[in-house]
Amino acid sequence: MNPIVPRSIPLPGLRMQVLEAGPADGPLVLLLHGFPELSESWREVLPRLAEAGFRAVAPDLRGYGGTDRPEEGYDLDTLAKDIVQLARHLQPDRPVYLVGHDWGGLIAYHVAAMYPEVVERLAVINAPHPERMAREIWKPGQLVRSWYIFFFQLPFLPEFLLSARGGAVVSRLLRRAMVDPERVPPGKLAEYEANFSSREAARAAIDYYRMMFRRTVDPRRLRESRPYPRIRAPFLLIWGEKDAALRKQLTQGLEPYFERKPEVHYLPEEGHFVPLEAPEKVAAHLIGHFCAGRAMTDEQARWRRGVESHEEPRPPA
Repeated sequence: MNPIVPRSIPLPGLRMQVLEAGPADGPLVLLLHGFPELSESWREVLPRLAEAGFRAVAPDLRGYGGTDRPEEGYDLDTLAKDIVQLARHLQPDRPVYLVGHDWGGLIAYHVAAMYPEVVERLAVINAPHPERMAREIWKPGQLVRSWYIFFFQLPFLPEFLLSARGGAVVSRLLRRAMVDPERVPPGKLAEYEANFSSREAARAAIDYYRMMFRRTVDPRRLRESRPYPRIRAPFLLIWGEKDAALRKQLTQGLEPYFERKPEVHYLPEEGHFVPLEAPEKVAAHLIGHFCAGRAMTDEQARWRRGVESHEEPRPPA
């Protein structure tokens, strides 16, 4: 496996901590984590992408982990600009491959829609298109599953509970959402707990939801909002079917949001936290998507066969 190197990257107005693996001259892949996670969520995916020749970079998003935690800037526009700045800093002359899970997926959709010149190909894991989610969230089936979004609108209490006892509730939330928690070894989630043991860190993560909610209920913002531009980057959606928070219906009817037909791959034995539960499947699907329509190296072809078999390719003898 390729080594993973932590880096601190100074961006305009924000210092961002990242994990990086792969050749410096390889095509750049940015991987955006969700809630309540960190760049650490991609630790098992990064070296697999690096083996296939990609330069894989996973940032701690604004307010998370080692990245700066300003008081403001947790709206989707600002979060997307953070990623655009990162992409242009690391690879100024070419668009990037962009991947997002959960909240990272919402940010990835936003970047691809609003900054199409930045994204070569887009892949999202268990995150609905923002407009699709806005349509579905008020339906009873999804409304019940989204109870935590409404809980997070309360002042003080959510961050108090998340940070209590050293953030211990965070690992319980993660494991409860997994189909088979034993896939993630004991101690693997300690870093997530340590991050949320700070009440300020918990506040920053919850502010993502608060800003999103205000945008959807504020009449002035609703009047000013415009339909998303159709995303022109080729799109892959990877979806763990046993997601307890998001209904499978959110994966349907996506064609109006994209210029090309979206590709959807369902993983029947995975839940919401697919990068943690099945990193080998995630890596194989991503490599297949990024290499579609062009010549592949032997290593990339080996991972592509892994997509077709849904098994992790074994190293050559």
